[in-house]
Amino acid sequence: MTGRAQTIVCTASERPKAGQGITPRKSRLPNRPEKQLNNATKPVLIGYARVSRAEGQDLGPQVSALEAAGCRRIHEERASGGRWDRPELTRLLGRLTAGDVLVVWKLDRLSRSLKDLLLILERITAAGAGFRSLTESIDTTVPAGRMMMQMLGAFAEYEREMVKERTQAGLKAARAQGRHGGRRPKFTQAQRAEILSMLAAGRPAAEVARLFEVHRATISRLNSASRQTEPA
Repeated sequence: MTGRAQTIVCTASERPKAGQGITPRKSRLPNRPEKQLNNATKPVLIGYARVSRAEGQDLGPQVSALEAAGCRRIHEERASGGRWDRPELTRLLGRLTAGDVLVVWKLDRLSRSLKDLLLILERITAAGAGFRSLTESIDTTVPAGRMMMQMLGAFAEYEREMVKERTQAGLKAARAQGRHGGRRPKFTQAQRAEILSMLAAGRPAAEVARLFEVHRATISRLNSASRQTEPA
């Protein structure tokens, strides 16, 4: 027999008097349809607490704040915020489903890098979940919170463009001073001339390589490059 579970309460062994009706007991079961509907509409708050190993901090204050915020599940981790490969954070992000809300005590608990923070938020959004930071009062489940995250993304893009511009200016200045990027040359101009002279005199490349303590292929590449630059 299937159906809703019922509670039977026995209060006395006496039989009811004639004509006395039995008042039906109001159901107090927790699985009433109204309560199930309310529980289904409420987002599942999942907390994430982190401290660095080197800091020697305690997770207690963060956990207390997350519990007070209503988090039903809290993931605790001791790792640097600059690391991307944090096992507990990876496990949490992999289990996020639509309607969940990831809650942190502070933004830097999720990541200290703005670039990594935005990447994590993209994964949260892709899972259909939300994000909430208690200290900064950021909540992406509401329009104001989403606008705040878009502003952070704009600042991050501006920062990347500025870094790119400064890098290009530095390379241009270095080239103007005769410096070029990449590895340092293996040989000086005098050594290059001596090696080419020895090869032109008929000495084997292997012998020249042993004298200059380099691989034979290095001598062969130098010889080939010199032939290509010779005028026709």
